Amino acid sequence: MASISRGATGIIRLSRRRVQTSGGRSLWLREALDGGDSYDYPQFEGATKTDVCIIGGGFTGLWTALEIKRIAPETDVTLLEADICGAGASGRNGGFALTWWAHFQHLVELCGPEEAVKLGQRAQRAVQQIGEFCERHQIADAFQMQGWVWAATNAQQVGDWEQTVKLLERFGVAPYEPRSRAQIAELAGSAQHLDGLFEPISAAVQPARLARALARAAHNAGVRIHEHSQVASIEHGQHTSVVLARGSVNADQVVLAANAWAAQIPEIGAGLVVVASDVIATVPVPERLAAIGMNRGVCVSDSRRLVNYYRPTLDGRMVFGKGGGTLAYANAIGRNFDHPGRRAAAIRSQLVRTYPSLWDVAIADSWSGPIDYSLSGMPFFVRLRDAPSVLVCAGFSGDGVGPSRLAGEVLAEMATGLGDGDLPRALRTVPSAPLPPEPLRYLGGRAVRAAIARKERAEDLHMRPGPITKLLAGLDPTSSADRGSERVAGPDEH
Repeated sequence: MASISRGATGIIRLSRRRVQTSGGRSLWLREALDGGDSYDYPQFEGATKTDVCIIGGGFTGLWTALEIKRIAPETDVTLLEADICGAGASGRNGGFALTWWAHFQHLVELCGPEEAVKLGQRAQRAVQQIGEFCERHQIADAFQMQGWVWAATNAQQVGDWEQTVKLLERFGVAPYEPRSRAQIAELAGSAQHLDGLFEPISAAVQPARLARALARAAHNAGVRIHEHSQVASIEHGQHTSVVLARGSVNADQVVLAANAWAAQIPEIGAGLVVVASDVIATVPVPERLAAIGMNRGVCVSDSRRLVNYYRPTLDGRMVFGKGGGTLAYANAIGRNFDHPGRRAAAIRSQLVRTYPSLWDVAIADSWSGPIDYSLSGMPFFVRLRDAPSVLVCAGFSGDGVGPSRLAGEVLAEMATGLGDGDLPRALRTVPSAPLPPEPLRYLGGRAVRAAIARKERAEDLHMRPGPITKLLAGLDPTSSADRGSERVAGPDEH
């Protein structure tokens, strides 16, 4: 690791472990690379000066680069990616582009009703803008605006959305379409879905194709992109320097858009819990999905805390994911976060419970990745206290594909000095909660997560969980952060 250079008063150290995800390439990324999106951007070497240096070649970093070029085209932008663009969260999620309406109750608590409505409308518009980008860049088949079902798959989950819907109605917003129980079961393709709501402005995306197309667009707009260029540290003081193994980038502004890896910075990690999410995909069975009506491209997620989320693909696979996997010790992301197949059998059992008719369909792919779960359930945009030239966006909590488009607008304004993205203060502050220090935080987190899993298994079996299990499950520090209910991580997670 490089020493602090002359003029620097501080150093922010990033991941000491090499960020390498090639051992766990997702189905999405393999499809994108095999389909011709394999352009290799050069590794960074030497020394350079730039106006804005973006760390992270995923959705947030790429949308930010494009927005900077749109609102201030003379700005010199350099983007550094540790692996290849789209290899991280942006290429390993479930492929749901959702709005923030399901988070409306908590947005009201954080920001007040007027700001909550405005943010919900902006996040809804962001989903539509993703579709417009895909149309313009000739990848329209990577975006299907077929809607999202917020479902109940056991009796305990029924009505989980009622408080949110009532609050939306109170402030004159109606993003959801009420459907009968029979209609929800038909939309979701299984009678296991007992009730639910339908949100039409939500989409299924092929996320890696979108990420690779964003990289091409940013490159064509004049952004200097470097892949296989992992940042070791950021030195700050009289100047700000981004330090890599083979050189450095001096920048007026630095935007850190590194998803869960940002949690290694203590100031940011204090507001995050890093957990894994795991996804499986079946072999193509288009006729089987058509037979149950699950061939329309509708996205579905249930209302459990360790959420199940699932959707069909254009070639007739069922993609099924589950949150609440590996918990990070001290927010450090190790090899156990890139271990495809670790939970495949458990996730397959949930798939079969939800779709019994698919009991004999083989699993062809599995992948996993880390989630930067915010203690408020919402992302935050901050300048580091001791390094105000460094902007950090983190905490998408598994619901980042859609809102990352909005994040790009916000970060572009902040990085170019044109404003604060019209964000309320609550989203420009690192959230906090009274969590114990390590190792108690890690051990307690594992105990709470195990209790939530036991509670939800009991509810699936129409059983009442024991009092100790309920007590431990209720200690989850993020349990009130989403949707007015118990839920962790979102349906577009990795």
